[in-house]
Amino acid sequence: MLPPDAQIVSVDDHVIEHPNVWTDRLPKKYQEAGPRIEHRPDGSDVWIYEGELAGTLALNAVAGKDPKDFGLDPRSFDDMLPGCHDIHDRIRDMDLEGVWAQMCFPNMGGFAGSGFAGSKDVDLAAACVRAYNDFILDEWCAAYPERQIPLVMVPYWNVEQTVAEIERTAAKGAKSVTFPELPDRRDLPSWHSDHWDPVLAAAAAHDLPLSLHFGSGGNPQASPEAMTTNFTVAISLFGLNSMSATAELLLSPVFHKHPNLKVALSEGGIGWMPYMLERIDTVWERHRWYNEVNRDVRPSELFKDHVYGCFISDRAGVFTRHLIGVENIMFESDYPHSDSNWPQTRKLLENVMLDVPDDEVRLMVELNARRLYNFPRSDA
Repeated sequence: MLPPDAQIVSVDDHVIEHPNVWTDRLPKKYQEAGPRIEHRPDGSDVWIYEGELAGTLALNAVAGKDPKDFGLDPRSFDDMLPGCHDIHDRIRDMDLEGVWAQMCFPNMGGFAGSGFAGSKDVDLAAACVRAYNDFILDEWCAAYPERQIPLVMVPYWNVEQTVAEIERTAAKGAKSVTFPELPDRRDLPSWHSDHWDPVLAAAAAHDLPLSLHFGSGGNPQASPEAMTTNFTVAISLFGLNSMSATAELLLSPVFHKHPNLKVALSEGGIGWMPYMLERIDTVWERHRWYNEVNRDVRPSELFKDHVYGCFISDRAGVFTRHLIGVENIMFESDYPHSDSNWPQTRKLLENVMLDVPDDEVRLMVELNARRLYNFPRSDA
């Protein structure tokens, strides 16, 4: 059952940045090239960055719509719930669906900032990251600090700047850092290298978990335009990124070198975890002696101490929760994306948790998230 006094915490939602996020915050020299909204004759709104089309709203802002109305065509701000981009309306929408607190990923710049990674002007890209973080910390989350968990992005393509931004935003109240789940798929060093050590050390020192949203490290399949089937295949397989990231991290030196580091596999689902944990342990048992892996600590033990799974409506995962670890599972709503169940979130969650004991429900829908993100419950 879902205890009536449980304050549901969603660890994966999204903010649709309003048109002035960057125009209000970027230095004057970056105003022309920085992100701005262009309203087109067909009525759609698109993001322009460095003079080029940088993204459309499409499936990113469809909460409340019938799936028959979903599509990849550009949308406008008028064709979405105001709660997508207005924090006051967002709180009202959260109240309607029964979610007390949430953590929001960026949208225009990519779930982990990949939209800025390929910028022609790397200084502009870093400035855009800082401007977004100031928006999240000073505007979006500051308006309702007990209802919004501050998640920041970093200029991950530059380690020194990333460490500096972690330090800066930690001092301002950041609770987590969004990061590519598979950086090697972004043509950067993998988790097995020492390249990321300064970043991981800084995150761990400030008790900032890395939130690894699926798809932020590249798509598991080709783009919709290049596929021989259709986009449903790619969407169905997005969880493969989280599976790959789990294997990469558990069989890498990351958690051995950074014992206080935590990661969350955002929107990766949890139903696959029992199989993967068993498989990775089996591989480790048989193949550790001739590979460069730690030979003393089982991967599943590392998982228990460092990795959190996140689910929207994952009956298989909830059913096998004890094989995963009840304390390693968190809930997510995904508002206003196409996986969102708004405004029926709490009702559907109640159905999934129907036969689960109250103490385990509390852990999965609230307490695990509060512990991981250092976001204590308020009496207010």
